[in-house]
Amino acid sequence: MKAFYLRNERLILGLAMGASLLLAWEGLARGWWADLLQPLLGADSARLRIKPIFISSPTAVAVSAWTLYVRTGAIWPHLGLSLFELAAGLGLAIAVGIPFGLISGRYRRVAHASEPFMTALNATPQVAFLPLIILWMGTGLGTRIFIIFLLTLLPIFIAAFAAVRTLDPRLLKVATSFGSSEGFLFRSIILPGSVPFLLTGLRLAIGRGMIGIVVGELYGSATGLGLMINRAGSTFQTDIVFVGVFTIVVLGLALGEIVRRVEMKVGVWRPNAGAVEN
Repeated sequence: MKAFYLRNERLILGLAMGASLLLAWEGLARGWWADLLQPLLGADSARLRIKPIFISSPTAVAVSAWTLYVRTGAIWPHLGLSLFELAAGLGLAIAVGIPFGLISGRYRRVAHASEPFMTALNATPQVAFLPLIILWMGTGLGTRIFIIFLLTLLPIFIAAFAAVRTLDPRLLKVATSFGSSEGFLFRSIILPGSVPFLLTGLRLAIGRGMIGIVVGELYGSATGLGLMINRAGSTFQTDIVFVGVFTIVVLGLALGEIVRRVEMKVGVWRPNAGAVEN
C-alpha cells in the first residue's frame, strides 16, 4: 500500500482534495451544514441555507452535464467553436511570439526597440482594449481570435526573450569562433536551448487563452462556451454555468498537462530536472 501511494501520491492527494470540496459544496447546497450546526448556532445557521438558484449542487451539475454532453449533445457546437478559436489564436501567438522573442533576445537593438512596448503592454490589462477592438474589428470570429492572440502573445514572447538571455554565452562564442552563421546558431543552439522556457510560456498562455474564450464570446458570438455561460447566468441556470466553467477548467488542465509532460521529456538533460521539494 505504501509503494502504491508513493507511485500515485500526486493523483491521490488531488482526488482527495477534489472529493472534499465536492462534499462541502453538496452539503452547502442541500443544507446539511445548516442542519448540523443548528444546535450550535441557533437561528444564525439559516445563513448557511443557500437557494439552489444561486449555487446549484455537484449532483445537479452532473445531471446537466450528462444532458448537455450525452442526451442532447447541445454543448458540442459550443465546445467545437471555442476549441477552434483557441487553436487559431494560440497558434498565431506561437507563430509571432516565438520568433519575435528569440530575435529580440538575440539582438540588442531589436530588444531596445521592442522591450519597452512589450513591457508596457504586459503592465496594461488587455481586457481594457476590448471596447476599442470591438469598435475597430466588429464582433465576428476574427475579433475573438484576435482577443485570444493578444492575451496569449505576451507569455510566449517573454518566455522566448528570457530563454535567449539565459543561454550560456560560452556556447555561442565557441560556435561563432568556428565560423557558424546566425542561422546555424538559431537552429542548433538558441532554439533547442530555449525549448523548456517556451513550453513554460505555452502553459501560461493556455491559461490566458481560456480567459480569452470567455471574454471574447461575450461580444456578438452566436455559439461558444463563453456565450453559453453568459446566457445561462442571465437566466439563473447555475447548473449550466458550472458545466461550462468546468468544461473550460478541464480543457485547460488537459492542455496544461500535455505541455507539462512534453516539458518533462525534453528537460531530462538539464541538471536536477524534475527535482521537487518534499
